[in-house]
Amino acid sequence: MLLTRLAEVSREVAATAARSRKTALLAELFRETAPDDVPIVIPYLAGRLPQGRLGVGWKVLGRPVAAAAEPSLTVREVDARLTGLGKVSGPGSQAERGRIVGELMGAATAEEQCFLLGLITGEVRQGALDAVAVEGLAQATDADPADVRRAVMLAGSLQAVAEALLADGPPALARFRLTVGRPVLPMLAQTASSVAEAVAKLGACVVEEKLDGIRVQVHRDGDMVRIFTRTLDDITDRLPEVTSVARELTGDRFILDGEVISFDAAGRPRSFQETAGRVGSRVDVAKAAEEVPVSPVFFDALSVGDHDLLDLPFAERHAELARLVPEPMRVRRALVSGPADTPAAEEFLAATLERGHEGVVVKALDAPYSAGRRGASWLKVKPVHTLDLVVLAAEWGHGRRTGKLSNLHLGALAPDGTFAMLGKTFKGMTDAMLEWQTARLKELEVSDDGWVVTVRPELVVEIAYDGLQRSTRYPAGVTLRFARVVRYREDKRPEEADTVESLLAAHPEVRR
Repeated sequence: MLLTRLAEVSREVAATAARSRKTALLAELFRETAPDDVPIVIPYLAGRLPQGRLGVGWKVLGRPVAAAAEPSLTVREVDARLTGLGKVSGPGSQAERGRIVGELMGAATAEEQCFLLGLITGEVRQGALDAVAVEGLAQATDADPADVRRAVMLAGSLQAVAEALLADGPPALARFRLTVGRPVLPMLAQTASSVAEAVAKLGACVVEEKLDGIRVQVHRDGDMVRIFTRTLDDITDRLPEVTSVARELTGDRFILDGEVISFDAAGRPRSFQETAGRVGSRVDVAKAAEEVPVSPVFFDALSVGDHDLLDLPFAERHAELARLVPEPMRVRRALVSGPADTPAAEEFLAATLERGHEGVVVKALDAPYSAGRRGASWLKVKPVHTLDLVVLAAEWGHGRRTGKLSNLHLGALAPDGTFAMLGKTFKGMTDAMLEWQTARLKELEVSDDGWVVTVRPELVVEIAYDGLQRSTRYPAGVTLRFARVVRYREDKRPEEADTVESLLAAHPEVRR
């Protein structure tokens, strides 16, 4: 497949709000896609590179290259060149990266160049959502969309299902079954603004602690234990203590859903960064386990024995979980009969926050396990942190945001009266906000290197965020987690912005 076709569809999908039109566009594309191209086409549509981050900065990407007059690049050729780019290292690597990027861009048309820049920089955020891609794939192959969704859920990979469907048609879907040792995409939660809202929506439900740990799926078949992350990476070798726990449970064949989390000496949860650092550590695992031990906490059972539990109501799945897993290793929970029990649910939230956890998840008792989907039967509730910060700079966008200042550099007031950068965000912005902030920030411009526009620190923006984590990249030693724009505060002066000192005081966990 030519890259120009993919770039064209990505642009058209971004330009339409109609789900039916998005589905039709993707269906047409999939009909043209060879099975061998699927591992490239699917990630590119979603704005992802199969190679992950390439470590290429704007010094390389910003060099102007004349565009090709006619399209000739295939997606496989592009993938091969980017794979080579990702392998470049050592002396002379900057020049070699520049050569590879220059050759690639020189072979691309203007539209393809724009698409490639967005892919490499991670700014093709208008890519096809997986749910729409599933519908497009079903339409392209005359398959039942429900069957395709279930196959993707069980395979843990849209790519694997797409390859099979495009090669062998709908009968290929029967190959995808829930299997111990093969992870499935986890069920996810939507957001509710309050416990009262969640209970009102779900009626009879259960309120569970929302732990700020790492989501894991634990598979056991006899002595074989495998542990997978929410992105389906196998991390078994990094968590020997979790393997030991799985082998001590009463059942010898199961798939359990839960989190791993690290607690301090007082029994309070350590920061997310400490837990994530431990789970991510591949070096001297024994020493890491001794210094930062993690504990599994389970909240669902997907399979027990030879029984697939995915379609059972949550209440029945939890009964199976309780039969296998001792209470100390199950997430704390409170049953709620309906809106009349809202005060009890709110008390449970308050107690959960007091124990140092980040919120609660409210779950319908009658809901099946919708793997890989952000279903309305699980609703997460957690306090929203907000800060008034100052915009220090902004980066020019790509793809749909070409010509707009997008990624904001955010600063808090430091003790010396300057502003300490806490991180960046491009999230939460409407098209109207992008137009406004581009014009406003250009008025405050100090310099523009073609990638970053530095501005006078005068514009205050309200930012919502999920927490802090330590970072050596920023002068305050911390950065914001999941920052997103709420609104601009032109009614506030920059000296009224939140301070680094008050931010650190509100998050003592990052200083442990």
